[in-house]
Amino acid sequence: MGQTLAEQILGQKVGTAVSPGDLIVIEPDVAMGHDSLSPGIISIMTDRLKAERVHNPEQVVLVMDHVAPAATVGVADNQNKVRRFAQAQGTRLFEIGRGICHQVLVEEGIAQPGRVIIGSDSHSTSYGAVGAFGSGMGSTDIALAWATGKTWLRVPETIRVQVNGRFQPGVDAKDFALKLCRVLGIGGATYKAVEYHGLAWLPLNGRQTVCSMAIELGAKAGMFPPLGAVAERYDVPEWLFVDPEATYEQTIEIDLDSLQPQIAIPHSVDDVVDLGEVAGTKVDVIFLGTCTNGRYEDMREAANILRGRQLASNVRLIVSPASRWELQRAIADDTMNTLLESGATLTTPGCGPCMGRHQGTLGQDDVCLSTGNRNFRGRMGHPTSQIYLSSPAVAAATAVTGHITDPREIGV
Repeated sequence: MGQTLAEQILGQKVGTAVSPGDLIVIEPDVAMGHDSLSPGIISIMTDRLKAERVHNPEQVVLVMDHVAPAATVGVADNQNKVRRFAQAQGTRLFEIGRGICHQVLVEEGIAQPGRVIIGSDSHSTSYGAVGAFGSGMGSTDIALAWATGKTWLRVPETIRVQVNGRFQPGVDAKDFALKLCRVLGIGGATYKAVEYHGLAWLPLNGRQTVCSMAIELGAKAGMFPPLGAVAERYDVPEWLFVDPEATYEQTIEIDLDSLQPQIAIPHSVDDVVDLGEVAGTKVDVIFLGTCTNGRYEDMREAANILRGRQLASNVRLIVSPASRWELQRAIADDTMNTLLESGATLTTPGCGPCMGRHQGTLGQDDVCLSTGNRNFRGRMGHPTSQIYLSSPAVAAATAVTGHITDPREIGV
């Protein structure tokens, strides 16, 4: 019987072939927690589950990224609780400034093809970029995994996304991800795995963008076959491959040759239109960053557009690199200097203003064009603020004009 990528990975974990709908108990390779939720997870583990020690310190990874550095005394105290826990338990801890959990786990080689990685952040689907089964879980589930080393899953059905063609100038992986939100809707892949095919040529950073937004479809996991750049960088298990006999719940085809820049309009990720429908919309804040678009390539794309130009007088551009390593890459050439010369503001590597807790919270009636992954009402600050989602190229072009702009109109 043919097996999808998710079925192969989960079957390998239980030691036998699995089928969609099966309930399984497995030992995930990694159970990640970040600074915002880990204090609560620790309390659940120690107070409710009465577990004094984590089952496997090597399995647990903690990352300080969501409000890094701390913005209030309460946040600082909670982060110190996580630090004390990590030291006492002997778990890995990545401190403030190292970067966003999803980026860090990829950079450190903790995310690998064929592994199962669960995390306290919903965008843990990001790990599918390297051919892992990555999935976000609630605090109680993560606490149970820390305490017992195990978790349970329902084996998901899989949706196959068949991609044809290549991106045209001014269009990239973010536009593809938004297009999928437009086609499937915010719940169109609920508790499904999504496999992306026809993109063996896509660099790792683009795959991370796409997999980060798999959760915006409701997906349990979003996965690229470990081909191309991933096969060159990682040791791919022999048992993990694209099985031509695999059965998919449905297949969706996307033509990149005809894909236009996409914009998600307030206040839903799946309310997506071609850029032309909202071109000219005035913007106050541009946010370049997050686990979706905070990598060197994203900053470089923006810098190429902003080089020799200044921000529009009414615009604030906030740049939050996904990690220290990505920031260092941007500093090593003229990327970061170009962004700063244009008038951009640089924050600590991490989640930045994505959740509206620090480093650029939106005020009343602010309009933001974000390269992030969510535009829910009040997510980045005041409930009357409005968030549009776009690619880095569109964000940079908009920063120049002060209104939503197609990057191809200014010479990209």
